[in-house]
Amino acid sequence: MTPDSLHRTLEAFLAGSRHALVLENGARLFDLEHSKYAVSGEFHKCLLHLWSAERNVVRRVLDAEVKQETLRLSVQRMGQVKPSRLEICRERDARTPAARQAARLAYRQLLLRILERRFPGFGVTQLRTSPDLERSFGPVYTRGLLCRGQSAFAVLGVNAEETQASIDAALTFGILWLDLCRETQSARRAVEGLKLFVPAGASAVVHERMSRLNRDLAKWQLYELNEREDCLNEMDVFDSGNMATRLTHWADEAVTRRRFAAAIAQMHALIPEAEVVVLSLGEVAFRHHGLEFARARLAHDADSLQSRPELVFGLGAAERVLGEDCYEDFLRLVRNLRQVRHADGPRHHFLWRVHPERWLESLVVRDIGLLDEQLDPACWYSQVPAFSASDRAMMDVLSVTRAGRLAVIELKADEDIHLPMQALDYWSRVTWHHLRGEFQPSGYFPGRELSCELPLLFLAAPALRVHPATDTLLRYVSPAVDWTFLGLDEHWREAVRVVFRKRSLSASERASAA
Repeated sequence: MTPDSLHRTLEAFLAGSRHALVLENGARLFDLEHSKYAVSGEFHKCLLHLWSAERNVVRRVLDAEVKQETLRLSVQRMGQVKPSRLEICRERDARTPAARQAARLAYRQLLLRILERRFPGFGVTQLRTSPDLERSFGPVYTRGLLCRGQSAFAVLGVNAEETQASIDAALTFGILWLDLCRETQSARRAVEGLKLFVPAGASAVVHERMSRLNRDLAKWQLYELNEREDCLNEMDVFDSGNMATRLTHWADEAVTRRRFAAAIAQMHALIPEAEVVVLSLGEVAFRHHGLEFARARLAHDADSLQSRPELVFGLGAAERVLGEDCYEDFLRLVRNLRQVRHADGPRHHFLWRVHPERWLESLVVRDIGLLDEQLDPACWYSQVPAFSASDRAMMDVLSVTRAGRLAVIELKADEDIHLPMQALDYWSRVTWHHLRGEFQPSGYFPGRELSCELPLLFLAAPALRVHPATDTLLRYVSPAVDWTFLGLDEHWREAVRVVFRKRSLSASERASAA
């Protein structure tokens, strides 16, 4: 491959790999979630520069191959002749397939022993890890059934060697497994509820999500399993009094925009349609249809001991300080964005395909009233940090109705089985802070009178890209959550249009149904 083709391959892969791991000769080198990179061509060479708070490395890229979710590079260290192997893995579980399978089989045996010891009088059946892709079950979760007479419990467990993301997602598959067990066992026994087993110290996200499920539809039981000590601890699922979450203060946008007025003017001269997003008092981002391509921030000047604005550019974790030496590269990036990232752009190009949710969000916030006429188009916040225990995420849009009721809006551009539980998670965090009156003291909704009612929850996705499990998952959500599911027209890049909507049942509707 030529240096130019290597450069394009790296840029295309890395633009959508914000959370990837970088391994060198099998050893973990960087986590791109907390690191930066730059790809450059000097002296007809393709150079990859990676840095974080711990280390700083430069490698010359000799060859590249994309295989599934991994970019495999042959690289050369500066001053050395012998090449080494660098892998950039989007899949954060770097274990070999054999190691994963061995851990899952061992966990199945452990869970079987625990179930037999902890629940005497129950019989354990169908305990397995085999995939059932037709029903969305993979090998990550061990699932089975605890039976006693004509009653039973669905069982699902995940071992401590799986990623935290897999542990947090366990409730999604637990609900689906419960629903399937009820369907298949209906003629023989009643499946009362779900017993969910997660590793010790890793239950925070699952615990909060489970506390928002319908208690009338099933018995929800959560256990932390300490695999080393072979012991089990049942959690109180409906006690969220000690929820670990925090709300960041929203920056004063007017002050920040004045501080970076020159940088904003410079960017709009090059790309007038660029979206300016205030990230903090000391940083703003520039996006084109939701894709961030540059930032203006305050940088420390060692000579004057003062802070001064600087511009950096790049996609994803890529970052280069804008200067004369790379100005042409920056202009090339801007030109590519304008030529590719629009509704009629080339769909095969990575700049058109990357971060579709951000693109959808950028269109929705132009007039959120298009989603629901209750929503106030003049009052919204996008990419609001949502912190809970060890989990850090960004909720898509936080808004308010014209009557002052908070509204959480979660968007997906592609099929995602986790949409309902992820949205429920964000709703829970917003509800927690709202009940404590923390939004306005933190800079949100100044001058607005907020309703005491619990927030509304809106979930939106293209109508033909809604995961088949969505209806099942929403059916088990607590009636306290007032949710609306919006199916969008497939051509949302041209215009956002709602083609169908589904709502949770009101109290009177539930009473009538009963």
